[in-house]
Amino acid sequence: MLFRTAISFFCLLYVSVSMADVRLPKIFNSHMVLQRHKPIPVWGWADAGEKVTVELRGSGIATQTKVVKAGKDGKWLLRLNAAEAGGPYQLIVRGKKNVITLEDVLVGEVWICSGQSNMQWTVEWSARAKEEIAEANYPLIRQFEVPREMSMTPREDISAGSWKTATPENVGQFTAVGYFFGRELYKKLGIPIGLINSSWGGTIVETWISKEAMKSFNEFSDVVDAMPGTMEALGEMRKTKLINTINELQGGIPAKEEIHSWSLPSFDDSNWKTLEIPRNFDRKGLDYLDGVVWFRREFVLPDSLAGLPMVLSLGTIDDVDVTYVNGIKVGSTSRKTSTGRTYIIEPSQLRAGKNIITVRVEDFGGRGGFTGKPEDVKISRDAYEQSLAGDWKFRIASYTDNNQFTGPNDAGTLLYNAMIAPLVPYGMQGAIWYQGESNAGRAYQYRKSFPLMISDWRNRWKEDFPFLFVQLASFNASNGNSNKGSSWAELREAQALTLQALPRTGMAVIHDIGNPKDIHPTNKQDVGKRLALQAFEIAYGQNLLSKGPQYQTMQKEGNKIILSFNHVGSGLTAPGKYGYLEGFEVAGADRVFHWAKAEIRDGKVIVWSDAVSNPVAVHYGWADDNMEANLFNREGLPAAPFRTDNWKSITEEAKFK
Repeated sequence: MLFRTAISFFCLLYVSVSMADVRLPKIFNSHMVLQRHKPIPVWGWADAGEKVTVELRGSGIATQTKVVKAGKDGKWLLRLNAAEAGGPYQLIVRGKKNVITLEDVLVGEVWICSGQSNMQWTVEWSARAKEEIAEANYPLIRQFEVPREMSMTPREDISAGSWKTATPENVGQFTAVGYFFGRELYKKLGIPIGLINSSWGGTIVETWISKEAMKSFNEFSDVVDAMPGTMEALGEMRKTKLINTINELQGGIPAKEEIHSWSLPSFDDSNWKTLEIPRNFDRKGLDYLDGVVWFRREFVLPDSLAGLPMVLSLGTIDDVDVTYVNGIKVGSTSRKTSTGRTYIIEPSQLRAGKNIITVRVEDFGGRGGFTGKPEDVKISRDAYEQSLAGDWKFRIASYTDNNQFTGPNDAGTLLYNAMIAPLVPYGMQGAIWYQGESNAGRAYQYRKSFPLMISDWRNRWKEDFPFLFVQLASFNASNGNSNKGSSWAELREAQALTLQALPRTGMAVIHDIGNPKDIHPTNKQDVGKRLALQAFEIAYGQNLLSKGPQYQTMQKEGNKIILSFNHVGSGLTAPGKYGYLEGFEVAGADRVFHWAKAEIRDGKVIVWSDAVSNPVAVHYGWADDNMEANLFNREGLPAAPFRTDNWKSITEEAKFK
């Protein structure tokens, strides 16, 4: 009896396995957009050897029917014939056991929209959000949002997702850059537009590259070899690294009894390590730390201010703080907020001469630490101001395991595996990309890593599709400039060099519409428009001016340098009330840059500085915040920032690890 029961169970199991439903990838569902003018890939899973029939039909299109057999592994793929733009159609997939019918399928132009937060940034967070959402009546523009997931190995499919139409009910959650780009295409082409939004804020380019491609690049090869095989193993590796860091810094986590004395002015902190403030402590120095860190700092109060209340400013802190002066609690913020910490110190809490500030910072997750600017950290009264930025002593009181040890930037390939590989070989026209902020510290290496990613994706799709990207906007990341060095300027240069390294690439220059105080400028409309200009030229072969002036050559005449540009359109101009050119600098052999005077003459730009009698190099817009750079063509497109020298970059030694 037991034997017969076991036989019956295994027979039922065999039948259920052998008669599994035919399946499609989750990106295939009703309301989808298929790429026109190219064979249409359709694929999925069925029983080994099962016959699968795929049919595309509808009014205004000749019905297509194709048949394929699933392989031994149950996978199948066929390609429908290329079709003109149109719809709505039905896509019907038949297997032995089931039939899948997808409704309202359109044929048009499909673009992948990828990158970090400025691509993930939604319409509802953009300029004129209420008006844009209310006016969104574009049912032929559709978005599919890929779930944000990670994997150590390439996945066959994503976990979920559906196609949404660009209506007021949905468009607020669309990628803003993608939507405004797609809207420009729709207005000019008049056909359905599909946007596949595969983006994740704060991510590095390396996580979007396949393991095989990373392995092909000698600077990544050793990193790939050291990668663990699973996400769990990666998390344990990162956690062990943090614990080892804590042990090396301070011999482990201290006892609670010791912590109680850390706010006292008499406490001996001579063996504490130092950390520059302001800084996200879990991004440099204490990687992956969520938990509690205490900070201590001395300041000297002049005798003339003794007996008077003072204002203590600490800038923004992520997440919460408790602040003491000379052992007395002067303030706290018990919830996560972006408001700067400002506390009034009463005269009774101060003394002439040396005083001790102690700050307990608790980070619940994500970034943690002092997140303001150096000028925000100070003690002041009326006209008196003393900066407290710089080295503070610190000690870790505890750490929390919040699964922070496995993030999308913790290894290469994680997002390629989970968010790009499952999309291959979905038919599409090209890709738009907005990323680079997280790679600025390794800008020089980006000269290779960014083209590597583009080539990798093209190899996966077996097509040199158009790849259009956004150059970094102006943002005062760390006061970088020509004399100090600017990692953001170097990243922009790496992006521009990609245009030379790979065909069918285009770059939208947007430093003029950035925000020096916000890494997420809200004017995404013009970003979409400038990307669309690139698409009209590169993808659709239209004869138009798609870019601003680009530096070509320089010629020296005495103490002046004459610069030539291409893509000048109907002429060079400097928009503004007085028409002055700004953003140019010159340097002599000493490599010290000085602001230059500049003027447009006979279609060229002449630059000079009274401080440099023998100039040898010119910089234009070479700074983190390069908002002042104002050379345009008369068609309204800005010149890309550039330098004429090839002097050593400040990011040359920084490598992905």
